Amino acid sequence: MDVLHCRDADDVKRLFNREQASQQEADILSGQQKALIIESEALKLILSGEDLKLQRYFLKITKNFETVVCCRVSPKQKAEVVKLVKNDDPEAVTLAIGDGANDVSMILEADLGIGLFGKEGMRAADSSDFAICEF
Repeated sequence: MDVLHCRDADDVKRLFNREQASQQEADILSGQQKALIIESEALKLILSGEDLKLQRYFLKITKNFETVVCCRVSPKQKAEVVKLVKNDDPEAVTLAIGDGANDVSMILEADLGIGLFGKEGMRAADSSDFAICEF
């Protein structure tokens, strides 16, 4: 699996442009599995709404990835990513899985929320559609 790591504005500009979106789509259609790890600073630029083309390319690319991991992001950013996907494709069904109070906004924004009971407490489980005791 080819893993792309997006840390900051420079990575965003490099990864999410028209040519790169076309290349990523071609790679995926050819069977190349792709994963994206995107960090808070990069996600902040994408979600800011200043460059709508950037959001479009982000959505186009990430919908075709096997895995997208948003790491070191705020609770608000988690919910905004779910909302971005839902607004782009009303037919899409979103799932959010979380284990703490910082995941509640994301769980509530998703069509289906799963909360985990754990060391971080019960807030995620209390706010979810389904709760599980271990993952």
